[in-house]
Amino acid sequence: MSIKNILPSEIEKESFRIIRSELADRGIDIPAEVEPTVVRVIHTTADFEYADTMRFSEGAIEKIKSALRSGAHIVTDTNMALSGVSKKTLEKFGGSVHCFMADEDVARQAKERSVTRAYVSMGKAARMDVPTIFAIGNAPTALLRLRELCDNEEFRPMAIIAVPVGFVNVVEAKELIMEMDIPYIVNVGRKGGSTVAAAICNSILYNM
Repeated sequence: MSIKNILPSEIEKESFRIIRSELADRGIDIPAEVEPTVVRVIHTTADFEYADTMRFSEGAIEKIKSALRSGAHIVTDTNMALSGVSKKTLEKFGGSVHCFMADEDVARQAKERSVTRAYVSMGKAARMDVPTIFAIGNAPTALLRLRELCDNEEFRPMAIIAVPVGFVNVVEAKELIMEMDIPYIVNVGRKGGSTVAAAICNSILYNM
């Protein structure tokens, strides 16, 4: 066994080099526009399957960058994703990141209506009256609510990052997002998570 002596500042760069080398060895060619995002997700998860399962609507990366440059805000469905998104970078473009899952009014309404907090928090986010990008890594009910709001023409987000992890309604909710005429980044299947949602946001922010 050989331990590499690498400066802390070089660890991430070396990790990306290894990932790109292994992708090449596997014969996987990722389109240039989405390559930084796929590589960062693999870096976050150490899972090369994401190279095959991530889906991007046409021009999604550039459309999200354009929205962020215009000051779009990011809404997440977990405080973990909220913590992971680079607020300093986002604030350079005039945006902020939000999560309403722990808000008292959200908890109260969810209990009264017998729905999830994620369902209620999406409605609260839709009332912010600012351009919004959603980064969903945990709750498929958040995606179902977003689809409902859009179908009813109550709200139209700038983009949806749909990568919840789990077993109940996860695959189906992601498929419903891909049917919509809204820019999306989706990881099909059961895999995903808050760290993946944050990694996707950061991959775009860091490359602007």
